[in-house]
Amino acid sequence: MGLSDRLVRAWYAGHPALALLRPLESLYRWVTDRRRARFLAGEGDIYRAPVPVIVVGNITVGGTGKTPMILWLVEHCRSRGLRVGVVSRGYGAHPPTLPWRVEAGQPPEHCGDEPLLIVERCAVPLFIDSDRGRAIRALLTAEPVDLILCDDGLQHYRLARDLELVLIDAARGLGNGRCLPAGPLREPPERLREVDAVLFNGSPEPVGEGYGLVLRPSDLVELATGHALPLSHFPSGQRLHAVAGIGNPQRFFTTLEGLDWRPIAHPFADHARYTLEQLNFSPELPVIMTEKDAVKCQAFAPPGWTYLRVQACPSAAFVDWFDEQLSRLCNGRTDAKGCTHGHQTA
Repeated sequence: MGLSDRLVRAWYAGHPALALLRPLESLYRWVTDRRRARFLAGEGDIYRAPVPVIVVGNITVGGTGKTPMILWLVEHCRSRGLRVGVVSRGYGAHPPTLPWRVEAGQPPEHCGDEPLLIVERCAVPLFIDSDRGRAIRALLTAEPVDLILCDDGLQHYRLARDLELVLIDAARGLGNGRCLPAGPLREPPERLREVDAVLFNGSPEPVGEGYGLVLRPSDLVELATGHALPLSHFPSGQRLHAVAGIGNPQRFFTTLEGLDWRPIAHPFADHARYTLEQLNFSPELPVIMTEKDAVKCQAFAPPGWTYLRVQACPSAAFVDWFDEQLSRLCNGRTDAKGCTHGHQTA
C-alpha cells in the first residue's frame, strides 16, 4: 500500500498521527476561505458566461460519481429540449493545445479519461482547459448551446455559476471532517450549506437535506467490439478479475458482488494508465473493469474483456427540483453567483 493509500485510509478510519498535519490544515483553510471570500465579493477576474452554467463537483478528494451524474444531466437536459455543452479540467490530459475539443477516438492521454468517456457515451460537445472560462468561450464559439455543465469546477472561483450540485459518497461521507492534508476535504463542511443541492451517491433515500442517488448497472460492453451484453452474460458465482482505477475502487467491487459475482479485486490509483502486461492476471479468468478504465484499454484489449456500464438514478424529488431550476434558468436568466459586483470578463 502506497503513502497516498495509507493517507486516505487514515482520513476515513482515523489515525492519531493526523493531528501533526493540523497546522498545515489551518494554512490550507485560510487560503481556501480567502479565495471564496474574494469570489463572493466579486473581486478579481470572474468569467460569467452568456448562458447558464451548472457546476457539478464535490468537497472531498476522490470519486463520488460525478461522471455518471454528468451523463444523466446531459441526457435529461436534452430531453427537455436544451442544447448542452460540457467543460472540464481534463485531469491528467496533455493535449496539443488549450483549450482542446475532445472527440471520440482521441488518445486518452490527450484529453483525459473522464472527458473521453463522456463524449463517447453521449456525443456532447466538450472542451477541456484548467481555465474553465477559456474552455467555455471556445465551446460557445464552436457550438450553439443553451446550457453548460462544468465537470468538477466547484473550487474554480474564476468561473461564475448559476447552480452548484455537490455529490457525496454515502458510504464514506466526509471522513474525519477535516480539510487537506489532515482530512479528505477540499473545503470545510460548512460549504455544503451554501450549495444548491447535495446528492448522496449510494443512498436511494434522502440524507438530511440531501437527495438520494444510486448508480444502477445496466449492461456489459465488450471492449474489443463495443457489443453490449446482458448482465446475465456471467452466471451467478462467476469469478472475475475486477479492475478499478477510480477514486473509490471498493464501490465497484461491491457492485460486482451485488450482482452475485465473485470479483478478485485489482485496485489501481485514480486515473491510472495501463498496459496489457499489467492486466495479465493469473489464474486465467474473465476481466471486467469500470467504463472509465475501459477508455484507456480499448486499444489493446483482447476479446472477452468487458466493462460494466452504470446509469445514475437520482431520486424523483431531485428530478422535480432540478426541472424547476431548469425552468427558472432557461426562461429568464438570473445573476450568477459571484458576479454581482467587481470586474467581470467578457
